[in-house]
Amino acid sequence: MRLRPFLTTLTACLAATTCLTAVGTASATASATASAGVSATAAAPVSAAQQSRPKNACSPSVSLSSFSDALDKTTFEGTYVGNLSALAPDGRGTLAALSDRSSLFRLDAKTLRPRSVMALTDENGAALDSEGLVADRDGTYLVSSETEPSVRRYSRAGKILDRLPVPAALRTAPAGRAQVNGSFEGLTLLPDGRTLVAAMEYALSGDDAGLVRLQTWQRAKNGHFRLGAQYAYPVGTGLGVPEITALSDGRLLVLERGFTSGVGNTVHLYLADPRRATDTSGVDTLTGEGVRTVRKTLLTDLAACPALGATAGQPQPNPLLDNIEGMAVTGRTKDRLDVLLVSDDNQNTTQTTRFLRLRVRV
Repeated sequence: MRLRPFLTTLTACLAATTCLTAVGTASATASATASAGVSATAAAPVSAAQQSRPKNACSPSVSLSSFSDALDKTTFEGTYVGNLSALAPDGRGTLAALSDRSSLFRLDAKTLRPRSVMALTDENGAALDSEGLVADRDGTYLVSSETEPSVRRYSRAGKILDRLPVPAALRTAPAGRAQVNGSFEGLTLLPDGRTLVAAMEYALSGDDAGLVRLQTWQRAKNGHFRLGAQYAYPVGTGLGVPEITALSDGRLLVLERGFTSGVGNTVHLYLADPRRATDTSGVDTLTGEGVRTVRKTLLTDLAACPALGATAGQPQPNPLLDNIEGMAVTGRTKDRLDVLLVSDDNQNTTQTTRFLRLRVRV
């Protein structure tokens, strides 16, 4: 979305465990270690934490591999390459990148250079406020839009194939209780291919401001999705959820993000486990009592990453930061995940379309 000023919300407590079905196993551990300085007479003592800290560390669990501004303020086939809100590997040596102005790009997975672009529309040919993206195994795309909100399934050529049901309460006010520009931001499909998850960016009107809802759908044998369980995710004070990405064991990587005028962006990366959380689809008002929320663990505050020479066109706690909205797991080894992030520049001269490559141990 086009990020709004810093919101004041309540801090939600973390709960124990959660209830989506686990669908496999995959963990990753960072292998890089930090080197210790040695004087002419004696080696300086090095703690175990320092020894295990990866190169270019943001935290013990996350390191920054590189960043790229190569696509900032560029065009491709007459289309502005920016406003990017979601990323999804599509299994063809390319990476799908979604603009919130209804453009779907295919980027080279290594160089990030655009290979193609197509426009997406709703059933009436109108543009979407497209925010979430899944590239399905059959070559189709699932795309969420904040406008209604909605989730539609598109063919590889951009034709609408299906539209998923949305609970009435999650619709944008006055039709429902969702805030304008605060509904479906994150979208991910669990590796089993059966469970789709969408994250609301902000809390519903009437809910505790520190609890956002995660809505799921289950894929039926005919390929259509039906409504599934819903979960309460505890978001940090003043932050929203712009993106979620499923891991192979049913856990989620979750971005939390906020903005303070004159200060800049806050971007946190969490590991979340919804597999034993309470199904809140029948809970009208979330107060934080009587439900088990999604359990989460902070992986890093991106402000702690090395800047690596990055510059910012507006005040930031770290010049590396911008309006981070998109995230995708682009590779795995036995000891780490390769994670790619992208910022939405809002087509603004003081913001940047920036890709960050992270190595994440979960």
